[in-house]
Amino acid sequence: MLRRSFFATAAAATFATAVGAAPEDFADMDPVTLRLAHVVNEQDGFHVAAEQFRDLVAERTGGKVTVEIFPNATLGDERTLLEGMQIGSIDMGVITNGPVSNFLPEMAVFELPFLFPSNEVAYEVLDGEVGQELLDRLENVNLKGLAYAERGFRNLTNSVRPVASPADMDGLRIRVMENPVYIDTFRELGANAIPMAWTEALTAMQQDTIDGQENPVGVVHSFKLDETQDYMTMTRHSYAPAIFVMGMAAWNKVPEEAQDVLIQSAQDAAAYERQFNADMETQLLDELRERGMEIDTDPDLTSFKEQIAPVYEQYGDQFGDLLERIQAQTN
Repeated sequence: MLRRSFFATAAAATFATAVGAAPEDFADMDPVTLRLAHVVNEQDGFHVAAEQFRDLVAERTGGKVTVEIFPNATLGDERTLLEGMQIGSIDMGVITNGPVSNFLPEMAVFELPFLFPSNEVAYEVLDGEVGQELLDRLENVNLKGLAYAERGFRNLTNSVRPVASPADMDGLRIRVMENPVYIDTFRELGANAIPMAWTEALTAMQQDTIDGQENPVGVVHSFKLDETQDYMTMTRHSYAPAIFVMGMAAWNKVPEEAQDVLIQSAQDAAAYERQFNADMETQLLDELRERGMEIDTDPDLTSFKEQIAPVYEQYGDQFGDLLERIQAQTN
């Protein structure tokens, strides 16, 4: 059971960063309702971030901007949500970075394996010049990036055997996001990489048509993957951002003063979710062990990093100077 009461009570004091406008400044504004969708359940960090965003926006606009949350892929998978934002049928969402890179390929630079050595370094890059530059580029594909929340460091799970090195991955059927960097990374590691939407992956694991998947600890716990996955390896092979993203049609219907509130509230909600994830990870791992999952916290990461060198050779030149700029901050 996730202990969220602390976060709920501390939210305003911890992350309610002042914005330029006060709630009373919106008294004459016509009310706006924004529909925010995501594909995970109400126990997931995405939902925590979405709720925090909703509450901050309501408080800061004096209730003139209402955010309605649609979890559990009720409005579609992540690609469908992004396409809906582009055409104006969906207002906004919290979306994993991988699917976003199908619309803005440069975003895939963050998907490169073992790029970030720690959460702190990832935050420095994402919240800095490179991260903001890429959020701004989303406008080129009719999307508006507000802030980086997180999916977090991804780890491998499977139902077949313990995995301590790439040799143990030979032939495992592993679901990956529909993203070429992820696909090629897992092929280099010896797995049979199978791209599919998350909603399909849940069924595939139950039916044993795939052996495993890769996701952060919070996803493994909230979706009770221990019921189909016996083994988890803490590979931390990729740090996955998630993006508070809007369609430009929805963005443009919000007055400028309220746009500032949306950006600041998304940034604060993202920071809130990051802290939530950090504080919960140890508890979640303990609960997964209690439920019978075998967790390897010390795999041979050196061999994993050596095995994926061809991924950098293949993709390194595709990101212009972005990769070089990121590596200058991470090394």
